[in-house]
Parts: sequence; C-alpha cells; structure tokens
Amino acid sequence: MHEEIQQVAQVEAPVERAKSAIALMADYQGRVTELSRIRREAIEEAAAGGMSQSEIAALLGVSRGRVGQLAAQGPPPERAFFGTDLMTVSLGGKYEAGKAPAEMGEVVAREDLDNFDKLRKLLGTLKLDAKYEVIPPTGIVNLNRDNHVVVCGPRLSPIIAQVLEGDDNLRFQKDQAWHLVDLKTEEVYRSPMDEDGSAGDVGYLARLPRLDGRGTFIYIAGIHAIGANGVVHYLENHLADLYRDVRTRRFSTLISCRYDPKTLEVLESKRVSPIYRHEA
Repeated sequence: MHEEIQQVAQVEAPVERAKSAIALMADYQGRVTELSRIRREAIEEAAAGGMSQSEIAALLGVSRGRVGQLAAQGPPPERAFFGTDLMTVSLGGKYEAGKAPAEMGEVVAREDLDNFDKLRKLLGTLKLDAKYEVIPPTGIVNLNRDNHVVVCGPRLSPIIAQVLEGDDNLRFQKDQAWHLVDLKTEEVYRSPMDEDGSAGDVGYLARLPRLDGRGTFIYIAGIHAIGANGVVHYLENHLADLYRDVRTRRFSTLISCRYDPKTLEVLESKRVSPIYRHEA
C-alpha cells in the first residue's frame, strides 16, 4: 500500500482518519486533473505536429476512438497559464476616503471586485477554484506562493513597484499623470481618460518572478482600475492563443481597452505592444 495511504489508515481517531482521507483524496484528485490536462495537451501537440489519430493510437496502445476521447477529457491546456490548484487573487486595497483615520476601513475598487468575479468564472472553465484577498493599504503582499494572481497598481504597493523595475521592456511612469512606456520602442501609452476623457484605458499583463526566485505570479494592472478589467477581458477572449505563445514562461505586454462609461463594462480589448519574453 502507498506510504501516504498507510499513514492515513494508521490515524487512530475515526473522525481525524476521515479528515485525513478526505484531504488526501482531494490532493490525488488535483493530481489526476493536472495529469489529464498534460495528457490532453500532449495529444493535441502530436496532432498539430502532423500525426494522425491512428498513428497516435498505435503508439499509445489504444483504439483510435479512445484517442478521440482522451483528447476531449480533462481541462484545456491553457489551464497551466494560471496554475494547478486553488488560485489566490490579491486585490489592491486603500483606506476609505472622507473618514477620520481611526474610522477608515480598507476598501477595494468596484472595478477590481468585478475583475475577481470575471477571473473566477474564467478559472472555473479551466477547472480551477479561486478566492480573493485584499492587499492592505501598506502594499505588503506575499508574492512567494504558487497559483497566485495580483491585481494592484504599483502606486499602491512598493513591493510590486520594486518587482516591476525588473522588466527591461515595459514600465509604469508618472509625469502629470501615470502612463506606460515601451522602453524598447520609446512609445508612450497614455490613458484616453487622461487625454480627452474618452472611455478607454491601457493595462499591463505579465508573468513576473517571485521574490524568492522559486516561481512566478500573474500580474495585472491598469493605468486606472478599469485598465485591469481590459486585461481580464483580453484573457477571456485570447487565453488559448496567449498560452500557446508564452506557455508558463515570463513575459510582459500591454493591452488597451474601450468600455461603456455608464456600466463600466469592457466592450473591446486588444494587445498594443509586442509580447516581450523575459527568458531566453
């Protein structure tokens, strides 16, 4: 018997043994889900490389019909873009305005809560659950963990601002207003909200390194809060293509969006800069 199962079987208290069994089953189920994703991706890659289902079936030792079944089972390959288990979405928080310091609570922008709701639904289609946490107004956030998405502008978090300085291609900057700059082309991307008041914004999307050097996290931010909504809209519509391009490697790019000023619903999003890869 597997050592982990033996350890569960040896727990004396019945209820604790049941709890241990439930936890181990959840762990195993998570592994099965990820393995089914890997299997599906491998079959899709083999087919894309020119192999027929009959050839794949012969090499796998299964029927041609079974190959078709396996190619349709499990979450889509792009699930790996985010992670393999429960996702934590960190949202930037700030103090309530118009109150005495002792009465100030921590609040999150409406746009960011909307972002979490849309991300949660997107992750659900990838067979990933999600929860959110609020980054306190101090901006202190733990980046050293797996399965992590951060939605927080650099002005709200000195830690995030420090990590962003490692991007040699794209950068948030500020003069009379916050904006984004392509350091390679020297092109400046300003928010239409600041230029002529029109309903548009620009956001930054990246996979950035953790501070401990042992992994990465997905980072989303806009010049204004609505710019992050534009990034999420882009992911909703282009995740499969983006994953095929960058897989789980580090990268950064810029996304522009147009939205309904009354409902704040994003109507259109598109990539406006190259996808810069941070790794050779």
